[in-house]
Amino acid sequence: MTVFFRHTKHLLASLALFGVIGMMLAMRPTPTAMERVMTRGELVVMTRSSNTTYYQDQHGYTGMEYELAKGFADSLGVELRMLESDDPSYIRYAIRKGTADMAAAGLVATAERSESLRFTTDYQKVDALVVRRLDTPRIRDLEDLAGKRVAVAAGSSHAELLVKAQLENPGLAFQEVEDANPEQLMALVEDGQVDYTLIHSNSYSLQRALWPELIADYTAATDMPLAWAFSPKDDQSLYLAAQRYLTQAKANGTTAKLEDRFYGHVEQFNLYAARSFMRHLEDRLPRYEELFRQAEDNSGFDWRLLAALAYQESLWDPGAISPTGVKGLMMLTNDTARQMGISDRTDPAQSILAGADYLRHTHERIPARIPEPSRTWMALAAYNVGFGHLEDARVLTEKQGGNPDNWQDVKQRLPMLANPAYADQLRYGNARGGQAVIYVRHIRRYYDLLVWAENSRRRDDTLIALN
Repeated sequence: MTVFFRHTKHLLASLALFGVIGMMLAMRPTPTAMERVMTRGELVVMTRSSNTTYYQDQHGYTGMEYELAKGFADSLGVELRMLESDDPSYIRYAIRKGTADMAAAGLVATAERSESLRFTTDYQKVDALVVRRLDTPRIRDLEDLAGKRVAVAAGSSHAELLVKAQLENPGLAFQEVEDANPEQLMALVEDGQVDYTLIHSNSYSLQRALWPELIADYTAATDMPLAWAFSPKDDQSLYLAAQRYLTQAKANGTTAKLEDRFYGHVEQFNLYAARSFMRHLEDRLPRYEELFRQAEDNSGFDWRLLAALAYQESLWDPGAISPTGVKGLMMLTNDTARQMGISDRTDPAQSILAGADYLRHTHERIPARIPEPSRTWMALAAYNVGFGHLEDARVLTEKQGGNPDNWQDVKQRLPMLANPAYADQLRYGNARGGQAVIYVRHIRRYYDLLVWAENSRRRDDTLIALN
């Protein structure tokens, strides 16, 4: 019996010890959402790949959502890791499940979504536009879509909008396309597979030149708030930090500068110019694409940026010549041609390689401390107006309290170079600085279109390979 009681005593003691440990573990506080991020050393963000959210250009990953999220991660002192999905429903599911800390994916904070997600204050507002072919009847109300072929992205705010419209218009039917991005939806309309689709206004403004036969002339909803999404199951520590960051970003002009950076170069739409660009994209660019790619290897510039520069200069016409005597695909002067060591400005290979090399030399003269993409936009401005005049604009920017290392600030001063009140006080004098601003804006526009045209081509090639 003594042995039995001894074993029983040890057993009870062990059970008591495990009980104490269990109580201690139970009493240990669960890490907050912020603590998990700080311990992990990274902020995990769900997003989608699009020209309004997150994509890759010659400088790496970018996009308005990416830049805002990167700024938030930097403010926390952690790394940023992006997870991608084109399915809005999955993005919302992943946030509720805890796959990511938050979503920065161009999500509209609708009343329905707010029942299962916690949204921040908005950082941008967009409209919902109905897109059609030019030869398709214009609608004046959503009820006009009844009996028509309509497609929207599955799980999107546009689908929610049409579901509400169905309550008053039972004849309105629409198709939800899984994992659809705006380009795919617009392609369905252009190809005549559907009559109408709905697109966010910010996305449409960036892509409309790729689809000159389409038009968006009915607004289904206005001022739809884009916001970051968090799981309501988490505590509010990370959410409140995001709220503070976005509020401050609005107050200090960060969001306004980002909007200008990503949308400020989208000029008034010109149907004739858009049709010309698409025609030249198919019949001219293929002749010179390999040369632009070679120039990328030599200069380090994205070949699509070089192609955009050439389109702005000559419309990809090797025989182009201006009244001032500049000629060729890159419209080089005699002095520049001699400086770059070429003999025939009308030879496409010589012109492209020399133009890219000249841009590289100009870029190298821009102070290395200037971050991208401002440094590249300034190099393009200098390519057009001259390096000295660009420096004058930077000096003027600093005198007026702006940031001479920021393109958004410098481009506001470039037009002042044509004003004698300013030009007479500057080293290089009068210049058509406003023309350089337009020049850079056009190149950025063409570059965006080339990037997304190639991305669409890659997606199409992938689908063909998979099928």
